[in-house]
Parts: sequence; structure tokens; C-alpha cells
Amino acid sequence: MAEYGVRVSTGEAIGAGTWNRIAVSIVGTLGETPPLRLDHFGKEFSKGAVEDFRVASPQDVGRVLLLRLHKAPLLLPSPVGPLARDAWFCNWLQLTPPQGAPLRFPCYQWMEGSGILTLREGAGKVSWADDHPVLQQQRREELQARQDSYQWKTYRPGWPRCLDEKTVKDLDLNIKYSVTKNVHFYLKAGSGFTEMTLKGLLCRKGPWKSLHEMKRMFNFHKSPAAEYVYEHWQEDAFFASQFLNGLNPVLIRRCRSLPENFPVTDDMVAPVLGPGASLQAELERGSLFLVDHAILSGVRTNVINGKPQFSAAPMTLLYQTPGGGPLLPLAIQLSQTPGPTSPIFLPSDNKRDWLLAKTWVRNSEFSVHEALTHLLQAHLLSEVFTMATLRQLPHCHPLFKSTGIGLGGFSELIQRRMEELSYTALCLPEDIRARGVEDIPGYYYRDDGLQIWGAVESFVSEIVSIYYPSDASVRDDSELQAWVREIFSEGFLGREDSGVPSSLDTRESLVRYATMVIFNCSAKHYAVSAGQFDSSIWMPNLPPTMQLPPPTSKGQTEPEGFIATLPAVNATCDIIVTLWLLSKDPGDRRPLGTYPEEHFIEEAPRRSITAFQSRLAQISKDIQKRNKELALPYTYLDPPLIENSVSI
Repeated sequence: MAEYGVRVSTGEAIGAGTWNRIAVSIVGTLGETPPLRLDHFGKEFSKGAVEDFRVASPQDVGRVLLLRLHKAPLLLPSPVGPLARDAWFCNWLQLTPPQGAPLRFPCYQWMEGSGILTLREGAGKVSWADDHPVLQQQRREELQARQDSYQWKTYRPGWPRCLDEKTVKDLDLNIKYSVTKNVHFYLKAGSGFTEMTLKGLLCRKGPWKSLHEMKRMFNFHKSPAAEYVYEHWQEDAFFASQFLNGLNPVLIRRCRSLPENFPVTDDMVAPVLGPGASLQAELERGSLFLVDHAILSGVRTNVINGKPQFSAAPMTLLYQTPGGGPLLPLAIQLSQTPGPTSPIFLPSDNKRDWLLAKTWVRNSEFSVHEALTHLLQAHLLSEVFTMATLRQLPHCHPLFKSTGIGLGGFSELIQRRMEELSYTALCLPEDIRARGVEDIPGYYYRDDGLQIWGAVESFVSEIVSIYYPSDASVRDDSELQAWVREIFSEGFLGREDSGVPSSLDTRESLVRYATMVIFNCSAKHYAVSAGQFDSSIWMPNLPPTMQLPPPTSKGQTEPEGFIATLPAVNATCDIIVTLWLLSKDPGDRRPLGTYPEEHFIEEAPRRSITAFQSRLAQISKDIQKRNKELALPYTYLDPPLIENSVSI
């Protein structure tokens, strides 16, 4: 007979407690105990409780390897029968053997109904490090169960593959949003649509009467950043700055030679560059930049309120003024085909023509951002990373522990982007170099992003060095290689020319890869998501759709034509409320570097987590100090505001 102490921690989420019967089986090198009931007089396993039990094993099981957690309904005398099989969220269990130190078994999972959950002691272990057949078998069984539960499907041809479930209701509790987050989300949605309804805007299918009337919409939950947008949206310098620090800061690139289909001349840009200025000289100096929305060319458009909508595929040339002055737009062409019906719009043109051209560019920014930068790269690929993690990495693995145009148009854009998406574009330092924007002034997305990338990379490097002593140990980790291979095949559809690896051969390559996954699922997602409402609440700055076709000549734009081109009233309201929901704190926040679930029990990774948090805290201090000097603070990469993973 051997007596063990068992300490159990129940989660604090709504509904985490249970009335069900809980028992444990202790698995050791010499055998396994029968289920040992955890029970005292009265109610156990209440929300937030930490409780101690004593259990007696009828035999010596030797060195403890595993702990099995049993859950079953509480049986009452007939005719009552079993109580409801309510879910239980277990944080962790601690087992104290007759001799030796206590062993911590992290859980942090929901158990629904009756079932058995097998837990491992909390030390991280790669596949080749398990020293007992029982542990090796547990790894295989855990992954097989997950692969049976989480299966891939093709949602649309050419898209990254996704989880094979029909509705959110079908999801396992462990991958659903928390109750707190769901309630917060639906309350916000209800209040937003209620406010729009009371204002009489949601039902109006016609155009806005004027910009002045549109300002009624602007009073909907405006922020200081939104106020700045409203005051400066027509200014050239602000228009250009949004390519650096707006919600889509990933397209701008240095222009070393003008595209053949963008025939800008010296005379066209002389009013900005000065008399006798030479485009060739500026190209050689590196002061010209290009934003090309060519991917939108010929894309299908939506029908809203029974009216066809329109899209453009503009090219925008920008000029970095000397001495760290503002970035300014030089020329805009609204199609990829130059000619008499595709004029090049200039700052020296009629004010209304120039404003309309810039507004078309901003509409293109909306489409590319929402379909590609946000949906594809920040959500669909994040789902791929998550699915592969669930299917290929067991809980004990170190990486598991740290880690306008309508649907048809969106689908086309995602298919096009998937055909050209590269590993370089997903790795921020390489992306910055590839676009030639290392030294453009005032690019805070770059500056803050590189700081966070560096902090994540240092953290990942430390974790990798703890569990992988050599390059060979990376190659020999079959679970790691299966994870990478599945992301390549299911997420990037096996495209070798993407540069995305299908295997990892060195510790350096593993550090880069894991940093890419963490950065894209946390910092980059926040950078391209949090500013949506600030940028769009004053709708002319970021129109989600356009009701009239792009202009084919100059000198034809009238005030009423500008308003008629913009989205209808109800379409504006729908998108503003949606972006308000997508931009705001969803509740249940977990900032980057915060790990309330203690999966690591060893001192070395705990020290690395503390060092990571310290680096992030210093980055935040530097960002806040800089922002005090800025007319429009850039807050979208301030670490305390960044969620650990995609949160909404």
C-alpha cells in the first residue's frame, strides 16, 4: 500500500467547476493503479478552487510516468439517475509520492461529459528524449486522437486548407472562445447595431447627402486617432504616411526603375520635385517609392443594394523629401493599362480630381488589406499553424508549450496571392530588406516590428537551445518535422517556389521558423487589425466599396459625384460596426509574453520567459516615450496591447 497526495486546481472561467465524479490513475514503470476517487465530504471542484486529497494505491507502481484523469457523472438513486454531465476545466494536478519531490502535471483543458484524460509531468520533451515505451506510446495515442478530432478540408480551391467543422457549435470546448469573450463580443455587436438603427442609418440604401451628414456616423465611438484621421484625411502627407503606419503597412517598396506601364514624366512631377528635377536622378538616389495594387486588376466585384460595385488596380508613386521630411504622393494611375482613358493624376491637378484619385487608392488599400493582409495572412495562415500544432505536436512538446469586392472577389484575391506568397514576406527582417525600406524615415511599423521580432527571436533561440543540443537533434525530432511538413502541404499547398520549408535541418532554421509563426500570429495580426476602426470610422479615408467606376478623364469631378461614388449609407454602417468589433479588445486579454497557463515547470524556460517579458517591457517604454513626440502616436505594436495570438 502506497499513499499519495493529490492537489487539484480548477479554473476560474465561467462554468469551470463541476459536480461530476473525479478520479485519478497513477501510471508508473511497474504498473498502473485502478481509478482512485478524489472525494471529501461536501462539494469539490468549484470554480477557482485548489484542493488537497489523499489516495492509497494497492500496489507500488514504481517511478511515476503518467497521470490519468477520470471524469464521470454523479449517480443519484433512481428515478433521479445521473446528474448532468457538466464540463470541468482543470488547471493542473500535483502528485506527491511517498518518497521524492512533488510532480506537477499541467492540464489547462476542458473535460466534457465522461472521459479519461492522460497527463504528463510538466517537463518539456522532444520525441527522441522520451526514455520509456509507455511515454512513447502516450505521445502516439495523443497525436492520433487529435488527428482524428481535427481534420483538414478545402474551403475554397487555392485557399489554405482549414478545420473540417461546419459551425462553431461543433468545436471542442478547448478551441472555442471563452464564455467571457463571447459575451463581450455579442454585447458589443448588439450595442453597435442598436445605435446605428436608432440613428436611422442601417435601413438607408441611398447615398449620403453630404460629407456634413456623414459626420453623424463619425460620432460613433470615435477615438483620438480617428479624430486625427478626420482632420487630416485630405492632406497629401497623411495620405502617404498611411502606407507606412496605417492598417496595411506592408506594400510600399523602393522604386529603382519606373514600371513600363506607369509612364510618369519629369514635367508631371516638377511641381513637387522642383523645376529641372529628374526622375532618373531621384530613382538613383533612392528617394522614390511605389505602391502597386496590381493584384486587384480585373477582380470580380460585389452587388450591394442591387447595384454593381467597382474596383480599381492603381499604382501610386511616392517621394521621400530630403532631410527626413514627409513622404509625399507624386502620381497616381488608377489602372494597370496606361492610355487616354487611364490618365495619371497629379497633386497639381484640380483639387477634386486629385482627392478622388487618392480615395480610389484608399479603397484599393481596403480590399487588399481585408482580403490578403488581414484575412489570408493573419487569420487563414494562423489557422494552419494552429491546426498543424494540434495535430502534430503533443502537449509536452516544447513548441506546443511556447507557442467591397465580395466573397467571390476575396476568393480570387486569395488564390492569386497564394500563388506568389513567399517565406520572405512572412519574415519581417527579410521582407523589409526585400522591399528596400530599411531607411525610410518615420516607418514605425518597421521600427517597432523589428524590435518585437528580435525579442521573440531571442526567446525562441533560448528555448530551442534548452531542448535541442545540436542540428542533428532538430532533424531527429519526427514530430517537429511532421509539423513543418503539414504546414507546407496544407497551408502553402506544397508550393516549393514559395520558399516555405517543408523540413528543418538546423537549430538556426528552427528559430527563424518558430519566430515567424509567433510573430505573424501575434504582433503582425495586431498591427493590421487594431487600426481598422481608427482608419475607417471617417469612411472617405477608407471606403470599403465604390458605387461608380473610376474616372477616365480629368476635370469631370463634382462634389456630388464624389459623394455618389462612396458607399451607400447602410453599407457604410455595416462595415463600420464590423470593423469596430474587429478592432477592439475582445475581453479575456492575454498580452504577448504573458503565459497564465504554466506549461513549463523547469527553471531554464521560466528564466527565458521572464527575460522575454523584460525585453517587451523595455520596448514598450521606448515606444511610449517616442509617441509623446508624435502628433499621431503609433500604438499598434506596443507590446502590452498585442495579444499572444489571434484573438478575434
